[in-house]
Amino acid sequence: LDPRMPSVMVDKVQIQQVLINLIRNGLEAMQSMSTGLMRVHSETVGTEFAQVTISDTGPGLPREVEERLFQPFITTKEHGMGIGLTICQAIVEAHGGRIWFTPNPGGGVSFHFQVPLSVQLADAHVE
Repeated sequence: LDPRMPSVMVDKVQIQQVLINLIRNGLEAMQSMSTGLMRVHSETVGTEFAQVTISDTGPGLPREVEERLFQPFITTKEHGMGIGLTICQAIVEAHGGRIWFTPNPGGGVSFHFQVPLSVQLADAHVE
């Protein structure tokens, strides 16, 4: 993540869990492909939010899953309980943020989440 971004007030372990889950989901989605690309990008949105985007070039999401993706026990995987995104949503929302996804034009999915910037903008790093 960009170390020049303003600070955010978050629980590091919880946000790390969100990142790990989203990155792992993207990597697993690309497993069946001969090549894949993942991009993790951070930026500020206005003066209020830090935004992180995790994009992959996997097969994308089936339309019937898209509408229910953040509901518990919804998954596209053969194994797993399908609660990872629900937990990610709960963590991000508990931090005053939001999480969503967009399909990528060339295939794959981008997951985005925002958390509020700290009111103490003197620090020039992400906490």
